[in-house]
Amino acid sequence: MLDQPAFLNAALEVDTGLDPIALLDLCKDVECDLGRRAGGPRHGPRPIDVDILLLGGLEHESERLAVPHRELLNRRFALVPLLELDATLTLPDGTSLVAALARVEDQAVTRVGAL
Repeated sequence: MLDQPAFLNAALEVDTGLDPIALLDLCKDVECDLGRRAGGPRHGPRPIDVDILLLGGLEHESERLAVPHRELLNRRFALVPLLELDATLTLPDGTSLVAALARVEDQAVTRVGAL
């Protein structure tokens, strides 16, 4: 949904021993605790949206979750903060995230605050 207010986006790196679905369940719990309710419009405004973009070199595909995130290579707003964590990141298949970022130059991203 493109008809929505601007939003803030950030990336973080965590160490976890959780499997992909357990991590997803934890992310959903965090969203719920911060006011997100199920059933809103897909890609519509929401108070928080926690996505699992990468999980080390792991690939996972299930009905509930795909890792790497299916839309990562198409979203400058996800790639920019992710690459601020590590500019050498690649997908498990070796695809460079820096190269992907160059292909989505038409999407505006504005940094808010200092690194």
